[in-house]
Amino acid sequence: MVRLGFAGGTFPAGTHICQIFSDDDERNDALMAFLLAGLEDGELAACFSERVDPELLKAHLGRHGLDLDALKQSGVLTISGTRNVYFEGDRFDPDRMLKRLTDYYEMAIKKGCPARVIGEMTAEVSRMEGGERLMEYECGVSLLLQEKPITAVCQYEADAFDGATIMDVLRVHPMMVVRGEVLHNPFYVPPAEFLSR
Repeated sequence: MVRLGFAGGTFPAGTHICQIFSDDDERNDALMAFLLAGLEDGELAACFSERVDPELLKAHLGRHGLDLDALKQSGVLTISGTRNVYFEGDRFDPDRMLKRLTDYYEMAIKKGCPARVIGEMTAEVSRMEGGERLMEYECGVSLLLQEKPITAVCQYEADAFDGATIMDVLRVHPMMVVRGEVLHNPFYVPPAEFLSR
């Protein structure tokens, strides 16, 4: 069981959560709390986002006795841009991403600790080669986490995607963030069922 930082209680490692956020503060608060909770509890933590303010994160971690630079240098904390991770080579490749998550999990196992990832998917995906496979990827993440329990939060900006895409995002995540609480998602459709539609 792991803490998420931005919600009370604990959740099983390998929980796959979506956060549909409305503004930068909502996104940033969840991101920093999620990373801090994992680092405090001895987990590997990774963040995929173009919008991490390194000075804010450094100050936030510093207030809790953690050194951002030392964490990055040791490999305990990884921060990468969305484009470098999701859109390498100007294409979105779900298989490549699932392999990266698998490798990350196996690295954590070798270090003897759990792992967590928070990533922001940007609307740029719709213009990328392979972008039409986004929901296939999210279904693949749900399946992968059953065997390789990385705790994962997928952030999507509400105003950056059309309504149909946001509904699909909800359908492929078993848990969702609502007003700072993590709830079982009533819109969730199991991966095999979703992909068969």
